[in-house]
Amino acid sequence: MPSGSAFLRFWLTDRPRETFLSYIAKEELPTFRLACHDFGVRAAPLLFNETTITFRPSTFTKPARMAALDRIGHHIQTLTFSMPHTPETFLPPLLDPVTGEEVTFIYEPSIQSTRDSATRLSNPIYGSWELTDLLVKQYSPLFHAAANVSTFIRAFKAISSLKHLKISCPDQEASQRYRRSIVDYALISLRIAVERSSLPLLNSLSLVAIHPGASLYLNPTMGFGARPNSAKKWKQVKNLAICMDSIPFSPYPPLDHLKLLHSYLHVFASSLRNFVFRWHGSDGLSPLSLDKELCLQNRSPGLACPRSCHLALRPLKFEKLRNMEVENIVVDASQVSSFITAHRHTIREFNFEDTHLRSGTWDQALAPLTRISGSEKWKDKAEEVMDVPLLFSPVGLEEDRANDLVVDYFNCKSRASRPSIGAWQRAGARSRELFWGTPEHMKRFLRTSIFSWR
Repeated sequence: MPSGSAFLRFWLTDRPRETFLSYIAKEELPTFRLACHDFGVRAAPLLFNETTITFRPSTFTKPARMAALDRIGHHIQTLTFSMPHTPETFLPPLLDPVTGEEVTFIYEPSIQSTRDSATRLSNPIYGSWELTDLLVKQYSPLFHAAANVSTFIRAFKAISSLKHLKISCPDQEASQRYRRSIVDYALISLRIAVERSSLPLLNSLSLVAIHPGASLYLNPTMGFGARPNSAKKWKQVKNLAICMDSIPFSPYPPLDHLKLLHSYLHVFASSLRNFVFRWHGSDGLSPLSLDKELCLQNRSPGLACPRSCHLALRPLKFEKLRNMEVENIVVDASQVSSFITAHRHTIREFNFEDTHLRSGTWDQALAPLTRISGSEKWKDKAEEVMDVPLLFSPVGLEEDRANDLVVDYFNCKSRASRPSIGAWQRAGARSRELFWGTPEHMKRFLRTSIFSWR
């Protein structure tokens, strides 16, 4: 059939076929794949390119799901691992059933082969048979699935083409920040699985919604089950984005969470090129200058914790950083100035969104730019003011005619001056104010209006 041969030539040509598949909505791809075997094979990379896994007790243990992951895993390039904090992820104290006293549980990740049943039955999973028995009886199956490191490793070995890993663990209550939950055990297993899997293409990591304590469990240098070469895999990461629940700014903030965050960022110091950080909630301290905070500088340990570590934090220096963005932070002008000076040889763009200065001015914070460039011409490009008029329909003008005039007006403005996208993104607070309108802006607009007003 002529029509059939024409379609076959179209379908077997890579570029037209891929263009056609790109226009199919992702919701319709599962139905499209049912048409025939070849349709299913060709559409699979588009359908499974971005995959979300919401962790449940049977996510990595059910044989049918693991078999499906083996079939489609090589198509996954962006994986979102989601595990929200819920009442089911809360862990109560472990109690002795006879005395009622709390039992100390020191966790050590256990990696056992799922195929070797003899080893699995001869060695206790959690250190001793007594403790293993208590955990099996008192903790839910979700905990044991999260602590099953071997199943995580098997799952990530099937995702050999992974480029971007996203981790989402939202909704932790502030009162639970110093209690370990099932989510934390899952993060430990996930980190170990990434370190022990062959993921040569992994270069991006996004902590989409994360709690402050996660920086301990994801840290390959000091986390549970860490090995001397654990950090090697994470040094592949060149793009890092973090959205962390805020640690409220106060004269005496929680120091341990800030120290853990500082230590975690040091893991990426030698490889990171693009970095985005945002506090979710109230504003917090800048993660890039924690070593300069008075509350974290070298000081004697307090009487309440005489054995606490009081060593000064090492300055954070990214050797290859090119783009940086922080949002919702409180910082000193001197800290911004020091960061720019330290990264002047590599950084190309930085963005301070919703950033408040505790001391100094922005001229002082950005003073290194004058020394680097040798002049103050950068100030002319640092802020661009745009007049965006608010148009009202004049009395007695037909709707079609008014629409045509508005289109002509913007076309003329566009030809006269077309601001770049980058310039608009760098617009400061003053340009935003003019965008939304001010009395002086409205007066200028009415004086130069193209309509007849009455």
